[in-house]
Amino acid sequence: MRLAKILRILTLATGICLAAVSRADDGGPIRFLVPFEGGSATALALYLAERANAEYGAHIHVEEKPGASGRIGAMVLKNAPPDGKTMALFPFVVPVLAPLIFKDVRYDAVRDFAPVSQIAAYPLALAVSQDHPATSVAGFVAWAKDHPTESFYGMGSTGSLAQFLGVMIAQEAGIVLKPVPYKGAGPMTVDLVAGHIPAGISSVSDLIEMHRAHRFRIIAVSGTQRLAQLPEVPTFIEQGYPSVQAIGWVGIFAPRGTPKTVVDRWSTMFATIVHSPQAAARLAELGFELTGTSSGELAATLDADIARWAPIVKASGFHAD
Repeated sequence: MRLAKILRILTLATGICLAAVSRADDGGPIRFLVPFEGGSATALALYLAERANAEYGAHIHVEEKPGASGRIGAMVLKNAPPDGKTMALFPFVVPVLAPLIFKDVRYDAVRDFAPVSQIAAYPLALAVSQDHPATSVAGFVAWAKDHPTESFYGMGSTGSLAQFLGVMIAQEAGIVLKPVPYKGAGPMTVDLVAGHIPAGISSVSDLIEMHRAHRFRIIAVSGTQRLAQLPEVPTFIEQGYPSVQAIGWVGIFAPRGTPKTVVDRWSTMFATIVHSPQAAARLAELGFELTGTSSGELAATLDADIARWAPIVKASGFHAD
C-alpha cells in the first residue's frame, strides 16, 4: 500500500479533528500545525493527538501547511496569537537549517518560537528504487559516475537535512547528485515507489515501511551505528564514508509569548505520552528514537544545533536560493 494512501487512511480514521493535548482556557480547539504534506511528521502529529485525546479529553485540529520548505508553516505559527490555541510540530529543518540556508526567511526560531518539547531524534537514509542496480553506497556512487545526467534524488523539501546529506554524499564521493524537491516526504516516497526517481533521501521513519514491503531499498543510514529496526542496513561510516553523518529531530513549538503555564503543561503531557511503553513500541518501529524532553532541554538543543550547523553550512558554500 502506498505511503500516501496509508496516511490518508490514518487521517480519516482519526478524523483529523482529534482530541488532544491540553484544552485551551476557553475550552476551544487547539491547532496543531505540520509544515509538510504527508510523511512521518503528519503521522507523528496524528498519533500524538490521538493519544492525548484519549488520555486528556481536549480537542486538537491537525493542519498541514506545506510549502517553501516548511517556511509557510513557520510563518503561520509566528503570526498566531500566543493564546495557547496553536502549536506546531517542526522537523529539524524548520528551526535550524532553513534560517541558515535561505535568504528569504522571515522568522527566527529562537526569537519567535517558544520551545515545548523535543519528541524524537532520527537518522536519515538513502534509498533506491526497486529496479535500481545499486545495493550499497559504493554501488550507488559507481552508478552515479556512469550516469551523471540521471543521478537525481528526491527529498521532502528544498534546504532540508535530506538535501544537506545529499551534498555531503556528493562531496565525499566526488559525484554529482541533483536534488528534486517535493512538498513533503509523502509525495516523494510515492514517486520513488513508482520508479519516477532513482533514489531518495529522507528520515528512516519516512522510508522504513516501504523498505519492509520491498517497494524500494534502503542502502545506508546516517547515524553512527546501525538501527535495531534495520539491522541489515549499514551506516555510511561502515561503508567507507566517515564524514557522512546527520541526525535530525522533531520538536513541538508554540508562538513566542504563549503563557509558561501552558507551555509547561504541554511539555509534561507530551513527555508523558512519548515515554509510555505504548508510544515507544509504536514509534520506534517507525525509526524514531524517542526523547520527550522538557521545554528548557529543547531550547538548549536548538541553540547547540544552530551553533554546530552554521559553520558547516557556511563552509559548504551551499545556499538554497
